[in-house]
Amino acid sequence: VQLVESGGGLVQAGGARRLSCAASRSIFSINAMGWYRQAPGKQRELVADITSDSSTNYADSVKGRYTISRDNAKNTVYLQMTSLKPEDTAIYYCLATIETMGVTSDYWGQGTQVTVAS
Repeated sequence: VQLVESGGGLVQAGGARRLSCAASRSIFSINAMGWYRQAPGKQRELVADITSDSSTNYADSVKGRYTISRDNAKNTVYLQMTSLKPEDTAIYYCLATIETMGVTSDYWGQGTQVTVAS
């Protein structure tokens, strides 16, 4: 599966942005999809993920500010970001985790830059 992120850019602190992750195939049966981010000099970290039954999980740093959702009809996962802070600046990556016959495979998108100006 190929993943293409979009929606990144420059935003002022306190602002909002919505990221999209479009998959090249149906996401209906994909076990989980998530958003990760990597800031300069830091390790990639989980931001939020959503399972096939729409259960969600968030990093403590974004709880209450970010919302992950999925639209199976559009094969797309979204990340709505609000109350953005300069420390949210990072490259945001989409991940799809697929389990087939006991084998788990991860697929990453190319990333989209989000820069939050103070």
